[in-house]
Amino acid sequence: MPTPLLINAAKLNEMMESGTPTVIIDTRSPEAFEQGHIPGAVNIHSIFTYLATSTPEGLEELKESFATAFGEVGLSGEETAVLYEDAMNTGFGQSCRGYFLLSYLGYDKVSILHGGYQAWHAEGFPISMEAPAPESKTFPLVDTGSSLMIDKEEILAALGTDTILLDVRDVDEWIADSSSPYGKDFCPRKGRLPGAVWIEWYRMMKPGLVPLFKTEDEILAECKTAGITKDSKVYLYCFKGARASNTLVALKSAGIEDVKLYFGSWNEWSRIPELPIEEGKPF
Repeated sequence: MPTPLLINAAKLNEMMESGTPTVIIDTRSPEAFEQGHIPGAVNIHSIFTYLATSTPEGLEELKESFATAFGEVGLSGEETAVLYEDAMNTGFGQSCRGYFLLSYLGYDKVSILHGGYQAWHAEGFPISMEAPAPESKTFPLVDTGSSLMIDKEEILAALGTDTILLDVRDVDEWIADSSSPYGKDFCPRKGRLPGAVWIEWYRMMKPGLVPLFKTEDEILAECKTAGITKDSKVYLYCFKGARASNTLVALKSAGIEDVKLYFGSWNEWSRIPELPIEEGKPF
């Protein structure tokens, strides 16, 4: 049976109680982790902070770094990895970025805790302050090619084609007022990929006591505003591939299958002067 992309807190609790081989990965900051986490969870905040490039050297470094990190917390291929962040709309997609990284590395037993830590807490399940000592294992690194990830050359080849380039950054980045969430001038250029369309990543989630992804029909309605249907070929980008990972999960949960992510995103593209961009306001 395929591993479900999204699971709720009750399902995770059931997996823990039944002894299902599971590695729970908390992607929040070490400080947040220390203040309370799901019992037995391990903390890998670099899932969120790591900045990657899509050069061969950059991708090799990424593979080595995360194969080591995931092996150290006990992933050998037998266990299901369950990732969580604070909430789907507050962690900037970090648990989804973990899903993307594990999938890129060829690990197929991966789920995301839908609603994150807030969903677990809202259900009244136990919280732990103890730091676990996981048994290190050998991570089964697999060469997956470009099953989910694309590089800058593939973005260049897609310009002016039917492939939809979907920008999911915050509005100040989309209108070229800011270059990144790290500061207006963190990157040398402000703007967008030529021909890109925009859906701010927040729009894929429904507010509430515990924010969750919208339903399939609601997500498809959001996508329709940018000309995206279930048959579209979509390349996603943001600043470093976290918010875009969140959107990738949302689109896949709504049945949009031909979706790939430009992991280098604006952090890489904006730093290469010869790569084209659209500057100024998009209106």
